[in-house]
Amino acid sequence: MIIAVALSGGADSLRAAWMLKKAGHRVFALHMRLLPPTEPNMEGAPRPAEAPAVVVELARRLGIPLRVVDLSDDFERRVIRPFVEAYGRGRTPNPCVLCNPSIKFGKLLETARRLGAECLATGHYVRKLDPLQCGGRFGLRRSSDSTKDQSYFLYGLTQQQLEHALFPLADETKAATHAWTVREGFADILAEESQEICFIPSGDYRQFLLDRLGDQAPPAGGPILGPNGEVLGRHKGLFCYTVGQRRGLNLPSTAPWYVTRLDPARNAVWVGRADELLCQEALVRRVNWVSIAPIASPRKALVRVRNQHAPAPARLVPLSATEVRVRFDTPQRAVTPGQAAVFYDDDLLLGGGTIGDRED
Repeated sequence: MIIAVALSGGADSLRAAWMLKKAGHRVFALHMRLLPPTEPNMEGAPRPAEAPAVVVELARRLGIPLRVVDLSDDFERRVIRPFVEAYGRGRTPNPCVLCNPSIKFGKLLETARRLGAECLATGHYVRKLDPLQCGGRFGLRRSSDSTKDQSYFLYGLTQQQLEHALFPLADETKAATHAWTVREGFADILAEESQEICFIPSGDYRQFLLDRLGDQAPPAGGPILGPNGEVLGRHKGLFCYTVGQRRGLNLPSTAPWYVTRLDPARNAVWVGRADELLCQEALVRRVNWVSIAPIASPRKALVRVRNQHAPAPARLVPLSATEVRVRFDTPQRAVTPGQAAVFYDDDLLLGGGTIGDRED
């Protein structure tokens, strides 16, 4: 089988490529360029797409062809702009949730198929099910490594994308991958993994948003409002806050205040005590169903409202094929508009969508 591997320069995609080659497949690497070059060439024109030196060296050591795919325009349009616009509306988006279906398993998969690959493999820790295992649909299960499971970020994949997706690390662990890099002599050139947003390497997303929003940035200096609408202080700009935040409010009090809501219409940050962060239900929009067809009647599920959130028992009440009302058995803390809510049956990923505003 001819397989393209999305080679990022990290240990996970590297091991995925190595496993596939060892299994006898014809493997080639695709490296996504997601940001435009920062320096022009001598003639002043943008430099051609080049892979980072570490990616070139990893492909050389593996003995597989490497091609760079410039997706910077698509990434700007489909990921960065929606990310910035969501913050401008007082929401807290997850860019990886946008990138996987539109860029990695969208544009990059299209390129892989055009170059003759039957599948695109990545270093995600997640298990794929074929239609014989999943009632006639392609499905996803959480990884065997619960500490590294990445199914939360993949709920947006379509059946057509899953058909041509491979996850060689499905039954592996992150610890085993690290040990493999040492044993095979790759650890010396692999960069330390970053936990930051890939297009904000500095980690200062507030400055990034200020630079990108410019004159359209919500004004700083709006009110911080208490539970009854009383003005308790002034904020630095809505995009500097997120639901559940405690630090940085600078509100003297005998008990801590927490951000409970962002209000773009009033340019206000609402705060309350810890119990006001609890949410009994949430509207989830733009739902994509993965391992099952859209539900027509209420059903029980486990729901994650953040990647590190322990899945909480809830009842899914369908409002349409793409909207669900989630009713938690026990109120959950800091259910944040703009984040993803992902539904599971045990470890089977049912689907997911975007959390709407509390008043919806």
